[in-house]
Amino acid sequence: MEEDVRARIQKLLVTGDNRLKQGVDPAKARESWEQALALAREAGFEHRIRPLVEVRLADLDQQPG
Repeated sequence: MEEDVRARIQKLLVTGDNRLKQGVDPAKARESWEQALALAREAGFEHRIRPLVEVRLADLDQQPG
């Protein structure tokens, strides 16, 4: 079960990255990353995922527009 959760988190992180690279609304990328963080929180390993999400969100906030 933990592997399933990890795979879902990884997929959400990559989905957010891909959305941003493809020029999709940045809010959609943010949504994917926040879903990954919420899932990690529920699974008890938020401490490992939060830094990854925080970096992505900080980069997103630095983008013009």
